[in-house]
Amino acid sequence: MGEQNKEITRSRVVKVESEKSWDSFTNQAEKQGLPVVVHFTATWCMPSVAMNPFFEELALKNPFALLLLVDIDEMMNVAKKVGVKAMPTFLMMKDGVVEDKLVGANPQEMKKRVGSFV
Repeated sequence: MGEQNKEITRSRVVKVESEKSWDSFTNQAEKQGLPVVVHFTATWCMPSVAMNPFFEELALKNPFALLLLVDIDEMMNVAKKVGVKAMPTFLMMKDGVVEDKLVGANPQEMKKRVGSFV
């Protein structure tokens, strides 16, 4: 009976694994008119790691946006392509264009910006 009540929660945040997947996700979002919010992170950056649960919460509250997670150590070329130089960095993109950028771990500001963006 306990198994029936167990809820399986799947992340709504999509981890970008390659440059090809970055291009695929961002192109698909552009075609569908979906806003994209990207969290550029690194496992060694504690403020970035601390923002992960908050970013998951944002994903659940904004189902009509694509939320991507990019580890800069794995995806340095993507980070360079969009001008990311510090962790954490959050980008808000529409139609393939970066419309807003927030550098630093600031959950309240992030919530406010995503709320007005999505």
